[in-house]
Amino acid sequence: MKPWLQLMLLACVCLFRQTEAEFFTSIGQMTDLIYAEKDLVQSLKEYIRAEESKLSQIKSWAEKMDVLTSKSTSDPEGYLAHPVNAYKLVKRLNTDWLQLENLVLQDTTNGFIANLTIQRQFFPTEEDETGAAKALMRLQDTYRLDPETLSRGNLPGTKYRSSLTVGDCFGMGRTAYNDGDYYHTVLWMEQALKQHDEGEDTTVSKVEILDYLSYAVFQFGDLHRATELTRRLISLDSTHERAGSNLRYFEKLLEKEREEKSLNKTTAPTEPVAQGGVYERPLDYLPERDIYEALCRGEGVKMTPRRQKRLFCRYHDGNRNPHLLIAPFKEEDEWDSPHIVRYYDVMSDEEIEKIKQLAKPRLARATVRDPKTGVLTVASYRVSKSSWLEEDDDPVVAKVNSRMQQITGLTVKTAELLQVANYGMGGQYEPHFDFSRKDEPDAFKRLGTGNRVATFLNYMSDVEAGGATVFPDFGAAIWPKKGTAVFWYNLFRSGEGDYRTRHAACPVLVGCKWVSNKWFHERGNEFLRPCGRTEVD
Repeated sequence: MKPWLQLMLLACVCLFRQTEAEFFTSIGQMTDLIYAEKDLVQSLKEYIRAEESKLSQIKSWAEKMDVLTSKSTSDPEGYLAHPVNAYKLVKRLNTDWLQLENLVLQDTTNGFIANLTIQRQFFPTEEDETGAAKALMRLQDTYRLDPETLSRGNLPGTKYRSSLTVGDCFGMGRTAYNDGDYYHTVLWMEQALKQHDEGEDTTVSKVEILDYLSYAVFQFGDLHRATELTRRLISLDSTHERAGSNLRYFEKLLEKEREEKSLNKTTAPTEPVAQGGVYERPLDYLPERDIYEALCRGEGVKMTPRRQKRLFCRYHDGNRNPHLLIAPFKEEDEWDSPHIVRYYDVMSDEEIEKIKQLAKPRLARATVRDPKTGVLTVASYRVSKSSWLEEDDDPVVAKVNSRMQQITGLTVKTAELLQVANYGMGGQYEPHFDFSRKDEPDAFKRLGTGNRVATFLNYMSDVEAGGATVFPDFGAAIWPKKGTAVFWYNLFRSGEGDYRTRHAACPVLVGCKWVSNKWFHERGNEFLRPCGRTEVD
Protein backbone atom coordinates (compact mmCIF):
# COMPACT_ATOMS: atom_id res chain seq x y z
CA MET A 1 0.00 0.00 0.00
CA LYS A 2 1.46 3.41 -0.95
CA PRO A 3 2.37 5.75 1.95
CA TRP A 4 0.16 8.61 0.74
CA LEU A 5 -2.81 6.25 0.46
CA GLN A 6 -2.19 4.96 3.98
CA LEU A 7 -2.19 8.54 5.27
CA MET A 8 -5.48 9.28 3.50
CA LEU A 9 -7.06 6.13 4.94
CA LEU A 10 -5.76 6.99 8.40
CA ALA A 11 -7.26 10.49 8.19
CA CYS A 12 -10.61 9.06 7.11
CA VAL A 13 -10.50 6.49 9.88
CA CYS A 14 -9.75 9.14 12.53
CA LEU A 15 -12.72 11.18 11.33
CA PHE A 16 -14.85 8.04 11.27
CA ARG A 17 -13.72 7.09 14.77
CA GLN A 18 -14.91 10.42 16.16
CA THR A 19 -18.47 9.69 15.07
CA GLU A 20 -18.48 5.94 15.63
CA ALA A 21 -18.70 4.07 18.91
CA GLU A 22 -20.69 1.27 20.46
CA PHE A 23 -21.25 -0.65 17.23
CA PHE A 24 -23.57 -3.13 18.96
CA THR A 25 -26.20 -0.41 19.42
CA SER A 26 -26.90 0.00 15.68
CA ILE A 27 -27.20 -2.76 13.08
CA GLY A 28 -27.18 -0.10 10.36
CA GLN A 29 -23.69 1.05 11.34
CA MET A 30 -22.46 -2.49 12.01
CA THR A 31 -22.79 -3.11 8.25
CA ASP A 32 -19.64 -1.00 7.84
CA LEU A 33 -17.76 -3.69 9.74
CA ILE A 34 -18.79 -6.26 7.12
CA TYR A 35 -16.99 -4.29 4.42
CA ALA A 36 -14.00 -3.65 6.67
CA GLU A 37 -13.65 -7.38 7.27
CA LYS A 38 -14.00 -8.07 3.53
CA ASP A 39 -11.16 -5.63 2.85
CA LEU A 40 -8.98 -7.39 5.43
CA VAL A 41 -9.67 -10.77 3.81
CA GLN A 42 -8.57 -9.39 0.42
CA SER A 43 -5.44 -7.96 2.00
CA LEU A 44 -4.72 -11.29 3.69
CA LYS A 45 -5.11 -13.11 0.36
CA GLU A 46 -2.60 -10.75 -1.25
CA TYR A 47 -0.16 -11.51 1.56
CA ILE A 48 -0.69 -15.27 1.09
CA ARG A 49 -0.06 -14.96 -2.66
CA ALA A 50 3.16 -13.03 -2.00
CA GLU A 51 4.29 -15.67 0.52
CA GLU A 52 3.44 -18.49 -1.87
CA SER A 53 5.38 -16.78 -4.67
CA LYS A 54 8.40 -16.36 -2.41
CA LEU A 55 8.23 -19.96 -1.20
CA SER A 56 7.87 -21.17 -4.79
CA GLN A 57 11.09 -19.39 -5.75
CA ILE A 58 12.90 -20.78 -2.69
CA LYS A 59 11.59 -24.27 -3.40
CA SER A 60 12.73 -24.09 -7.05
CA TRP A 61 16.21 -22.97 -5.93
CA ALA A 62 16.42 -25.76 -3.34
CA GLU A 63 15.42 -28.43 -5.87
CA LYS A 64 17.99 -27.14 -8.39
CA MET A 65 20.73 -27.05 -5.76
CA ASP A 66 19.79 -30.51 -4.50
CA VAL A 67 20.39 -31.98 -7.96
CA LEU A 68 23.63 -30.03 -8.40
CA THR A 69 25.13 -30.88 -4.97
CA SER A 70 24.26 -34.56 -5.41
CA LYS A 71 26.39 -34.56 -8.54
CA SER A 72 29.24 -32.45 -7.11
CA THR A 73 29.60 -34.36 -3.85
CA SER A 74 29.84 -37.71 -5.64
CA ASP A 75 33.23 -36.68 -7.12
CA PRO A 76 34.32 -33.25 -5.81
CA GLU A 77 37.74 -33.15 -7.51
CA GLY A 78 36.41 -34.44 -10.81
CA TYR A 79 33.56 -31.91 -10.68
CA LEU A 80 35.88 -28.98 -9.98
CA ALA A 81 38.34 -30.12 -12.65
CA HIS A 82 36.03 -28.31 -15.07
CA PRO A 83 36.91 -24.59 -14.74
CA VAL A 84 33.30 -23.46 -15.38
CA ASN A 85 32.07 -25.56 -12.43
CA ALA A 86 34.77 -24.05 -10.22
CA TYR A 87 33.79 -20.51 -11.30
CA LYS A 88 30.08 -21.14 -10.76
CA LEU A 89 30.69 -22.59 -7.27
CA VAL A 90 32.56 -19.45 -6.24
CA LYS A 91 29.88 -17.23 -7.81
CA ARG A 92 27.03 -19.13 -6.15
CA LEU A 93 28.54 -18.90 -2.68
CA ASN A 94 29.52 -15.25 -3.09
CA THR A 95 26.49 -13.90 -4.96
CA ASP A 96 23.62 -16.35 -5.53
CA TRP A 97 23.28 -17.53 -1.93
CA LEU A 98 23.30 -13.89 -0.80
CA GLN A 99 20.43 -13.20 -3.19
CA LEU A 100 18.58 -16.18 -1.75
CA GLU A 101 19.22 -14.87 1.76
CA ASN A 102 17.68 -11.53 0.75
CA LEU A 103 14.70 -13.35 -0.73
CA VAL A 104 14.17 -15.36 2.47
CA LEU A 105 14.47 -12.21 4.59
CA GLN A 106 12.11 -10.27 2.33
CA ASP A 107 9.15 -9.12 4.45
CA THR A 108 5.88 -9.62 2.57
CA THR A 109 3.75 -8.72 5.59
CA ASN A 110 4.12 -4.96 5.26
CA GLY A 111 1.01 -4.36 3.16
CA PHE A 112 -1.23 -6.58 5.27
CA ILE A 113 0.08 -5.30 8.62
CA ALA A 114 -0.28 -1.66 7.50
CA ASN A 115 -3.87 -2.27 6.42
CA LEU A 116 -4.67 -4.18 9.61
CA THR A 117 -3.17 -1.40 11.75
CA ILE A 118 -5.34 1.21 10.05
CA GLN A 119 -8.50 -0.89 10.15
CA ARG A 120 -7.96 -1.86 13.79
CA GLN A 121 -8.58 1.74 14.81
CA PHE A 122 -12.28 1.33 14.13
CA PHE A 123 -12.64 -2.29 15.22
CA PRO A 124 -15.25 -3.02 17.90
CA THR A 125 -13.96 -2.62 21.44
CA GLU A 126 -14.22 -4.72 24.58
CA GLU A 127 -17.33 -2.67 25.38
CA ASP A 128 -18.86 -3.75 22.07
CA GLU A 129 -18.16 -7.42 22.73
CA THR A 130 -19.67 -7.15 26.21
CA GLY A 131 -22.68 -5.27 24.83
CA ALA A 132 -23.19 -7.88 22.12
CA ALA A 133 -23.03 -10.73 24.66
CA LYS A 134 -25.54 -8.98 26.92
CA ALA A 135 -27.78 -8.44 23.89
CA LEU A 136 -27.90 -12.20 23.25
CA MET A 137 -28.76 -12.75 26.93
CA ARG A 138 -31.51 -10.14 26.69
CA LEU A 139 -33.00 -11.95 23.69
CA GLN A 140 -32.64 -15.23 25.56
CA ASP A 141 -34.67 -13.88 28.48
CA THR A 142 -37.29 -11.88 26.59
CA TYR A 143 -38.16 -14.59 24.09
CA ARG A 144 -37.52 -17.53 26.44
CA LEU A 145 -34.80 -19.10 24.32
CA ASP A 146 -32.63 -21.76 25.90
CA PRO A 147 -28.85 -21.60 25.30
CA GLU A 148 -29.07 -24.62 22.99
CA THR A 149 -31.46 -22.78 20.65
CA LEU A 150 -29.25 -19.72 20.49
CA SER A 151 -26.07 -21.75 20.19
CA ARG A 152 -27.43 -23.73 17.24
CA GLY A 153 -28.80 -20.56 15.64
CA ASN A 154 -32.35 -21.89 15.44
CA LEU A 155 -34.10 -18.52 15.21
CA PRO A 156 -37.26 -17.67 13.23
CA GLY A 157 -36.96 -15.69 10.02
CA THR A 158 -33.20 -16.07 9.70
CA LYS A 159 -31.71 -16.09 6.20
CA TYR A 160 -28.13 -16.82 7.24
CA ARG A 161 -27.80 -19.43 9.97
CA SER A 162 -24.87 -19.34 12.36
CA SER A 163 -23.90 -21.23 15.50
CA LEU A 164 -21.82 -20.65 18.64
CA THR A 165 -18.71 -22.69 19.42
CA VAL A 166 -17.58 -23.88 22.84
CA GLY A 167 -15.31 -20.84 22.95
CA ASP A 168 -18.23 -18.53 22.11
CA CYS A 169 -20.43 -20.03 24.84
CA PHE A 170 -17.54 -19.83 27.28
CA GLY A 171 -17.07 -16.16 26.37
CA MET A 172 -20.77 -15.50 26.99
CA GLY A 173 -20.55 -17.13 30.41
CA ARG A 174 -17.39 -15.24 31.32
CA THR A 175 -18.99 -11.92 30.35
CA ALA A 176 -21.94 -12.68 32.63
CA TYR A 177 -19.59 -13.77 35.43
CA ASN A 178 -17.55 -10.55 35.20
CA ASP A 179 -20.81 -8.62 35.46
CA GLY A 180 -21.84 -10.52 38.61
CA ASP A 181 -24.64 -12.21 36.64
CA TYR A 182 -24.41 -15.79 37.91
CA TYR A 183 -27.77 -16.77 36.41
CA HIS A 184 -26.48 -16.43 32.84
CA THR A 185 -23.02 -17.66 33.87
CA VAL A 186 -24.53 -21.02 34.81
CA LEU A 187 -26.63 -21.24 31.63
CA TRP A 188 -23.77 -20.52 29.25
CA MET A 189 -21.06 -22.47 31.06
CA GLU A 190 -23.40 -25.48 31.08
CA GLN A 191 -23.89 -25.07 27.33
CA ALA A 192 -20.13 -24.80 26.81
CA LEU A 193 -19.62 -27.96 28.89
CA LYS A 194 -22.35 -29.79 26.98
CA GLN A 195 -20.79 -29.03 23.60
CA HIS A 196 -17.35 -29.91 24.98
CA ASP A 197 -18.65 -33.27 26.22
CA GLU A 198 -20.09 -33.88 22.74
CA GLY A 199 -16.55 -33.79 21.36
CA GLU A 200 -16.48 -30.37 19.74
CA ASP A 201 -12.93 -29.29 18.92
CA THR A 202 -11.89 -26.31 21.06
CA THR A 203 -8.95 -24.67 22.79
CA VAL A 204 -11.03 -24.07 25.94
CA SER A 205 -10.47 -26.77 28.54
CA LYS A 206 -13.12 -28.42 30.69
CA VAL A 207 -11.14 -27.30 33.72
CA GLU A 208 -11.67 -23.64 32.76
CA ILE A 209 -15.41 -24.18 32.23
CA LEU A 210 -15.88 -26.11 35.48
CA ASP A 211 -13.95 -23.47 37.40
CA TYR A 212 -16.48 -20.76 36.48
CA LEU A 213 -19.50 -23.06 36.61
CA SER A 214 -18.83 -24.49 40.07
CA TYR A 215 -18.40 -21.06 41.64
CA ALA A 216 -21.50 -19.61 39.91
CA VAL A 217 -23.55 -22.57 41.16
CA PHE A 218 -22.18 -21.95 44.66
CA GLN A 219 -23.44 -18.36 44.44
CA PHE A 220 -26.96 -19.78 44.13
CA GLY A 221 -26.42 -21.68 47.40
CA ASP A 222 -26.40 -25.07 45.66
CA LEU A 223 -23.63 -26.61 47.77
CA HIS A 224 -24.12 -30.21 46.67
CA ARG A 225 -23.87 -29.39 42.98
CA ALA A 226 -20.97 -26.97 43.50
CA THR A 227 -19.11 -29.73 45.36
CA GLU A 228 -19.85 -32.28 42.64
CA LEU A 229 -18.60 -29.95 39.89
CA THR A 230 -15.46 -29.06 41.86
CA ARG A 231 -14.64 -32.75 42.37
CA ARG A 232 -15.00 -33.28 38.64
CA LEU A 233 -12.61 -30.38 38.05
CA ILE A 234 -10.02 -31.83 40.44
CA SER A 235 -10.29 -35.23 38.76
CA LEU A 236 -9.12 -33.50 35.59
CA ASP A 237 -6.48 -31.34 37.25
CA SER A 238 -5.42 -32.44 40.73
CA THR A 239 -2.95 -29.52 41.00
CA HIS A 240 -5.63 -26.83 40.68
CA GLU A 241 -5.04 -24.87 43.90
CA ARG A 242 -8.20 -22.74 43.90
CA ALA A 243 -10.40 -25.75 43.21
CA GLY A 244 -8.76 -27.68 46.07
CA SER A 245 -9.31 -24.78 48.43
CA ASN A 246 -12.92 -24.38 47.28
CA LEU A 247 -13.61 -28.10 47.71
CA ARG A 248 -12.38 -28.06 51.31
CA TYR A 249 -14.55 -25.03 52.00
CA PHE A 250 -17.64 -26.56 50.36
CA GLU A 251 -17.20 -29.83 52.26
CA LYS A 252 -16.86 -27.91 55.50
CA LEU A 253 -20.14 -26.09 54.79
CA LEU A 254 -21.87 -29.37 53.91
CA GLU A 255 -20.66 -30.94 57.15
CA LYS A 256 -21.97 -27.97 59.11
CA GLU A 257 -25.28 -28.26 57.27
CA ARG A 258 -25.56 -31.97 58.16
CA GLU A 259 -24.80 -31.23 61.82
CA GLU A 260 -27.48 -28.56 61.97
CA LYS A 261 -30.02 -30.88 60.39
CA SER A 262 -29.19 -33.64 62.86
CA LEU A 263 -29.71 -31.21 65.74
CA ASN A 264 -32.96 -29.96 64.14
CA LYS A 265 -31.66 -26.42 64.30
CA THR A 266 -33.12 -25.64 60.92
CA THR A 267 -36.17 -26.80 59.07
CA ALA A 268 -35.90 -24.47 56.10
CA PRO A 269 -34.68 -26.02 52.84
CA THR A 270 -31.06 -25.14 52.17
CA GLU A 271 -31.00 -26.06 48.49
CA PRO A 272 -32.36 -23.67 45.85
CA VAL A 273 -35.21 -24.88 43.70
CA ALA A 274 -33.99 -25.45 40.14
CA GLN A 275 -36.56 -26.48 37.55
CA GLY A 276 -35.02 -28.64 34.85
CA GLY A 277 -31.57 -27.77 36.13
CA VAL A 278 -32.19 -24.04 35.61
CA TYR A 279 -32.17 -21.66 38.58
CA GLU A 280 -34.81 -18.99 39.00
CA ARG A 281 -34.08 -15.77 37.18
CA PRO A 282 -33.40 -12.93 39.66
CA LEU A 283 -35.83 -10.01 39.88
CA ASP A 284 -34.68 -6.65 38.56
CA TYR A 285 -35.62 -2.96 38.61
CA LEU A 286 -38.54 -3.15 36.15
CA PRO A 287 -41.85 -3.87 37.94
CA GLU A 288 -43.73 -4.85 34.78
CA ARG A 289 -40.92 -7.03 33.41
CA ASP A 290 -43.04 -10.19 33.04
CA ILE A 291 -45.95 -8.36 31.35
CA TYR A 292 -43.61 -6.44 29.05
CA GLU A 293 -41.69 -9.52 27.91
CA ALA A 294 -44.87 -11.56 27.46
CA LEU A 295 -46.27 -8.88 25.14
CA CYS A 296 -43.01 -8.91 23.19
CA ARG A 297 -43.57 -12.63 22.61
CA GLY A 298 -47.16 -11.94 21.50
CA GLU A 299 -48.56 -13.36 24.73
CA GLY A 300 -51.07 -11.66 27.01
CA VAL A 301 -52.39 -9.27 24.37
CA LYS A 302 -55.81 -8.16 25.65
CA MET A 303 -57.51 -7.94 22.28
CA THR A 304 -60.91 -9.38 23.18
CA PRO A 305 -63.67 -10.03 20.60
CA ARG A 306 -65.67 -7.22 22.20
CA ARG A 307 -62.82 -4.76 21.78
CA GLN A 308 -62.14 -6.01 18.26
CA LYS A 309 -65.68 -5.02 17.26
CA ARG A 310 -64.93 -1.43 18.22
CA LEU A 311 -61.96 -1.20 15.85
CA PHE A 312 -62.49 -0.03 12.27
CA CYS A 313 -60.67 0.86 9.07
CA ARG A 314 -61.43 4.06 7.18
CA TYR A 315 -60.04 6.65 4.80
CA HIS A 316 -58.61 9.64 6.63
CA ASP A 317 -58.63 13.09 5.03
CA GLY A 318 -57.25 15.05 8.00
CA ASN A 319 -60.59 16.72 8.79
CA ARG A 320 -61.05 17.64 5.11
CA ASN A 321 -57.51 18.89 4.66
CA PRO A 322 -57.27 20.11 1.04
CA HIS A 323 -54.11 18.07 0.49
CA LEU A 324 -55.84 14.85 1.50
CA LEU A 325 -59.26 15.20 -0.09
CA ILE A 326 -58.19 13.58 -3.35
CA ALA A 327 -55.71 11.12 -1.81
CA PRO A 328 -56.75 10.29 1.77
CA PHE A 329 -54.67 7.94 3.90
CA LYS A 330 -55.80 4.50 4.94
CA GLU A 331 -56.37 4.56 8.71
CA GLU A 332 -56.76 1.50 10.93
CA ASP A 333 -57.65 1.41 14.62
CA GLU A 334 -55.02 -0.51 16.60
CA TRP A 335 -56.61 0.16 20.01
CA ASP A 336 -59.76 1.82 21.24
CA SER A 337 -58.80 3.41 24.57
CA PRO A 338 -56.39 5.07 24.53
CA HIS A 339 -57.00 5.54 20.84
CA ILE A 340 -54.04 4.31 18.75
CA VAL A 341 -54.26 4.35 14.97
CA ARG A 342 -52.05 3.08 12.17
CA TYR A 343 -51.71 4.86 8.83
CA TYR A 344 -50.63 3.03 5.69
CA ASP A 345 -48.32 4.15 2.87
CA VAL A 346 -47.09 7.14 4.86
CA MET A 347 -43.55 6.95 3.47
CA SER A 348 -42.40 5.52 0.15
CA ASP A 349 -39.39 3.20 -0.16
CA GLU A 350 -37.46 6.02 -1.85
CA GLU A 351 -38.21 8.45 0.98
CA ILE A 352 -37.23 5.86 3.57
CA GLU A 353 -33.89 5.20 1.89
CA LYS A 354 -33.17 8.92 1.64
CA ILE A 355 -33.99 9.47 5.32
CA LYS A 356 -31.73 6.55 6.29
CA GLN A 357 -28.97 7.88 4.05
CA LEU A 358 -29.17 11.30 5.73
CA ALA A 359 -29.33 9.85 9.24
CA LYS A 360 -26.69 7.13 9.11
CA PRO A 361 -23.55 9.34 9.25
CA ARG A 362 -25.02 11.21 12.24
CA LEU A 363 -26.18 8.26 14.29
CA ALA A 364 -25.10 8.46 17.93
CA ARG A 365 -25.99 6.37 20.97
CA ALA A 366 -29.56 7.22 22.00
CA THR A 367 -29.81 8.87 25.41
CA VAL A 368 -32.39 9.23 28.17
CA ARG A 369 -32.91 12.06 30.64
CA ASP A 370 -31.82 11.31 34.20
CA PRO A 371 -34.91 12.12 36.31
CA LYS A 372 -32.72 13.30 39.21
CA THR A 373 -30.20 15.47 37.37
CA GLY A 374 -32.03 16.24 34.13
CA VAL A 375 -28.83 15.36 32.24
CA LEU A 376 -28.97 13.24 29.09
CA THR A 377 -27.10 9.97 29.50
CA VAL A 378 -26.89 6.51 27.92
CA ALA A 379 -28.72 3.64 29.61
CA SER A 380 -28.76 -0.15 29.27
CA TYR A 381 -32.54 -0.08 28.87
CA ARG A 382 -32.28 1.93 25.65
CA VAL A 383 -30.12 0.22 23.06
CA SER A 384 -30.21 2.08 19.76
CA LYS A 385 -28.61 4.95 17.89
CA SER A 386 -30.46 8.02 16.74
CA SER A 387 -29.99 11.26 14.85
CA TRP A 388 -32.07 14.40 14.33
CA LEU A 389 -32.91 15.77 10.90
CA GLU A 390 -33.88 19.34 10.06
CA GLU A 391 -36.02 20.42 7.14
CA ASP A 392 -33.03 22.22 5.61
CA ASP A 393 -31.13 18.93 5.41
CA ASP A 394 -33.14 17.75 2.41
CA PRO A 395 -36.53 18.45 0.79
CA VAL A 396 -37.68 14.93 1.70
CA VAL A 397 -37.51 15.82 5.42
CA ALA A 398 -39.74 18.85 4.90
CA LYS A 399 -42.08 16.72 2.80
CA VAL A 400 -42.41 14.03 5.50
CA ASN A 401 -42.92 16.67 8.21
CA SER A 402 -45.66 18.34 6.17
CA ARG A 403 -47.36 14.99 5.64
CA MET A 404 -47.43 14.27 9.39
CA GLN A 405 -48.95 17.69 9.99
CA GLN A 406 -51.64 17.06 7.40
CA ILE A 407 -52.51 13.65 8.87
CA THR A 408 -52.63 14.73 12.52
CA GLY A 409 -54.01 18.22 12.15
CA LEU A 410 -51.29 19.39 14.56
CA THR A 411 -48.60 21.95 13.77
CA VAL A 412 -45.00 20.93 13.23
CA LYS A 413 -43.77 24.47 13.91
CA THR A 414 -43.42 23.69 17.63
CA ALA A 415 -42.69 19.98 17.20
CA GLU A 416 -39.27 18.48 17.78
CA LEU A 417 -36.97 17.67 14.88
CA LEU A 418 -37.50 14.40 13.04
CA GLN A 419 -35.72 11.73 15.07
CA VAL A 420 -34.40 8.69 13.20
CA ALA A 421 -33.43 5.61 15.19
CA ASN A 422 -31.76 2.34 14.29
CA TYR A 423 -31.78 -0.52 16.77
CA GLY A 424 -28.72 -2.68 17.35
CA MET A 425 -28.24 -6.24 18.60
CA GLY A 426 -31.25 -7.01 20.77
CA GLY A 427 -32.09 -3.32 20.33
CA GLN A 428 -34.79 -2.12 22.68
CA TYR A 429 -36.26 0.73 24.70
CA GLU A 430 -37.81 -0.56 27.90
CA PRO A 431 -41.17 0.83 29.19
CA HIS A 432 -41.11 4.63 29.35
CA PHE A 433 -43.30 7.70 28.92
CA ASP A 434 -42.86 10.13 26.05
CA PHE A 435 -44.30 13.02 28.06
CA SER A 436 -42.77 14.62 31.16
CA ARG A 437 -44.39 13.83 34.49
CA LYS A 438 -45.05 16.18 37.39
CA ASP A 439 -41.83 15.12 39.10
CA GLU A 440 -39.78 16.32 36.10
CA PRO A 441 -41.39 19.68 35.18
CA ASP A 442 -38.24 21.07 33.53
CA ALA A 443 -37.75 18.24 31.03
CA PHE A 444 -38.69 20.39 28.01
CA LYS A 445 -38.21 23.81 29.59
CA ARG A 446 -35.44 24.84 27.21
CA LEU A 447 -37.73 24.18 24.22
CA GLY A 448 -40.39 26.56 25.55
CA THR A 449 -43.12 24.60 23.78
CA GLY A 450 -44.78 22.77 26.66
CA ASN A 451 -45.17 19.03 27.04
CA ARG A 452 -45.24 16.35 24.35
CA VAL A 453 -48.87 16.18 23.39
CA ALA A 454 -48.63 13.37 20.81
CA THR A 455 -46.31 10.82 19.20
CA PHE A 456 -46.16 9.98 15.48
CA LEU A 457 -44.02 6.88 14.89
CA ASN A 458 -42.95 5.83 11.38
CA TYR A 459 -41.86 2.25 10.77
CA MET A 460 -39.13 2.37 8.12
CA SER A 461 -38.41 -1.37 7.95
CA ASP A 462 -40.01 -4.72 8.44
CA VAL A 463 -38.61 -6.82 11.28
CA GLU A 464 -38.37 -10.59 10.83
CA ALA A 465 -38.84 -11.36 14.54
CA GLY A 466 -39.34 -9.21 17.62
CA GLY A 467 -39.24 -5.42 17.67
CA ALA A 468 -42.90 -4.80 18.56
CA THR A 469 -44.15 -1.60 20.20
CA VAL A 470 -45.99 -2.69 23.34
CA PHE A 471 -48.14 -0.97 25.98
CA PRO A 472 -47.92 -2.99 29.23
CA ASP A 473 -50.63 -1.00 31.02
CA PHE A 474 -53.45 -2.17 28.79
CA GLY A 475 -51.86 -5.13 27.00
CA ALA A 476 -51.40 -3.97 23.42
CA ALA A 477 -48.71 -5.06 20.96
CA ILE A 478 -48.16 -3.31 17.61
CA TRP A 479 -45.84 -4.92 15.08
CA PRO A 480 -43.63 -2.98 12.65
CA LYS A 481 -44.77 -2.76 9.03
CA LYS A 482 -42.55 -0.86 6.62
CA GLY A 483 -44.13 2.34 5.31
CA THR A 484 -46.81 2.50 8.02
CA ALA A 485 -47.01 4.81 11.03
CA VAL A 486 -48.80 4.73 14.37
CA PHE A 487 -50.13 7.76 16.24
CA TRP A 488 -51.40 8.38 19.76
CA TYR A 489 -51.91 11.25 22.18
CA ASN A 490 -49.72 11.32 25.28
CA LEU A 491 -51.82 13.97 27.04
CA PHE A 492 -55.52 14.29 27.70
CA ARG A 493 -57.15 17.45 26.33
CA SER A 494 -56.78 18.96 29.80
CA GLY A 495 -53.00 18.73 29.51
CA GLU A 496 -52.78 15.95 32.09
CA GLY A 497 -50.56 13.03 31.16
CA ASP A 498 -52.20 9.80 30.04
CA TYR A 499 -50.20 7.29 32.08
CA ARG A 500 -51.69 4.43 30.11
CA THR A 501 -49.41 5.38 27.20
CA ARG A 502 -46.29 4.01 28.94
CA HIS A 503 -44.81 1.92 26.14
CA ALA A 504 -41.71 0.06 25.04
CA ALA A 505 -39.79 -1.02 21.95
CA CYS A 506 -39.22 -4.77 22.28
CA PRO A 507 -35.76 -6.24 21.59
CA VAL A 508 -35.15 -7.02 17.93
CA LEU A 509 -34.68 -10.79 17.72
CA VAL A 510 -33.97 -11.06 14.00
CA GLY A 511 -33.75 -8.15 11.59
CA CYS A 512 -32.73 -4.51 11.37
CA LYS A 513 -35.26 -2.05 12.77
CA TRP A 514 -35.42 1.54 11.53
CA VAL A 515 -37.98 4.06 12.81
CA SER A 516 -38.47 7.80 12.73
CA ASN A 517 -40.73 9.82 14.95
CA LYS A 518 -42.10 13.28 15.49
CA TRP A 519 -43.08 14.56 18.93
CA PHE A 520 -45.75 17.27 18.78
CA HIS A 521 -45.84 19.78 21.66
CA GLU A 522 -48.63 21.73 23.36
CA ARG A 523 -47.75 25.22 22.18
CA GLY A 524 -49.31 26.12 18.86
CA ASN A 525 -51.92 23.38 19.19
CA GLU A 526 -54.20 25.10 21.73
CA PHE A 527 -56.88 25.73 19.11
CA LEU A 528 -56.07 22.73 16.93
CA ARG A 529 -56.76 20.43 19.87
CA PRO A 530 -58.71 22.52 22.40
CA CYS A 531 -59.30 21.55 26.02
CA GLY A 532 -62.12 19.17 26.93
CA ARG A 533 -64.74 19.54 29.61
CA THR A 534 -63.15 17.11 32.06
CA GLU A 535 -59.63 16.21 33.11
CA VAL A 536 -59.65 12.94 31.16
CA ASP A 537 -61.37 14.00 27.93
